[in-house]
Amino acid sequence: MGESRFRNKITWFTYFYSVLVIWAHSYNGELFLGKTSRGFAVAGFESIFGGLLGQLAVPGFFLISAYLFYRNFDWNCWMRKWKSRARSILIPYLLWNGIYYLGYVIGSRLPFFGPIVGKGTVPFDVPAFLDAVLCHRYLYVFWYLEQLIFLVLLAPVLYPVLRRFWSGVLLLASVFAAVWMKVDLLLINEDALFYYCAGAFLALQGRQLEKPWRKERAVLGLLLMGAGGVSLSLTARYFLPGTTVLYRFLVPLGLWLAVDEGRLSKARGWMECSFFLYAVHFALVRLVNKTVAALAPPQVWLPVALYLLMPVLMTAVSYRLSAGIKKYTPVLWRVLNGGRG
Repeated sequence: MGESRFRNKITWFTYFYSVLVIWAHSYNGELFLGKTSRGFAVAGFESIFGGLLGQLAVPGFFLISAYLFYRNFDWNCWMRKWKSRARSILIPYLLWNGIYYLGYVIGSRLPFFGPIVGKGTVPFDVPAFLDAVLCHRYLYVFWYLEQLIFLVLLAPVLYPVLRRFWSGVLLLASVFAAVWMKVDLLLINEDALFYYCAGAFLALQGRQLEKPWRKERAVLGLLLMGAGGVSLSLTARYFLPGTTVLYRFLVPLGLWLAVDEGRLSKARGWMECSFFLYAVHFALVRLVNKTVAALAPPQVWLPVALYLLMPVLMTAVSYRLSAGIKKYTPVLWRVLNGGRG
């Protein structure tokens, strides 16, 4: 596929995964209805989107991030790639963690928002600030960025192995064996390492995800998604960690292969703000759910409707916020968004 189609497809997929992340963090059955049969029924319905589909989002992000990092990679661009990721990942990670910390500090001290925040009075001191900024204490979804930072730093180790086909296959098999045996690695989650290595391997072995769409490729994609579904059923029956990772890996990969990039329309502007959406949705989802639950009568239809509409609501709010920041403080926007867009 051409470069423009490839980039357009990346935008579509990153936005789709952002929608799944929003659903994964929007559970509200118990919040609206308490620990009742109706509350559990709502939670069960929402788990189809937030649990079953939502767990595909972060593996999809890892695959895309690794592929883009190792696309056209060689030793000459190593430091340039690191500097680029420092701007797009590290600096936004620190800044957004600090913003969330200050937001929780202020919100926990306000009469109405304090109970909604639900963390008591958040301490305002240097140790708490450092803990929040370095360890994403109040922006839990940034565990993904923390993992990505560690994985990017492994480039001098991963590249010489993954650039060669059989050593790359051996590394992937070894990491998957670590997943299966529940081996705890230092700092890095073994499943995150597997997804990331797989994305890097695909990029280094002939940029496999950029081949033009054909019916044969679509069939392969459907077969991979089917295999992912079988893996999920094995997980549900036997609780095997390896089959869970296979489901989370095979379905995003198969979906990419199955989707014809030529049929995707040009991505809209609000789809290009996926990183900003990922960063802001965490607090906004909780604010909306808790505020509506505190003010509205307990009815089954309300949490379900709010849950289904949450991606639309979060997209609209984040897009308007990003447009305002971009217009009045473009420098801040570039930093917050990691130079994207």
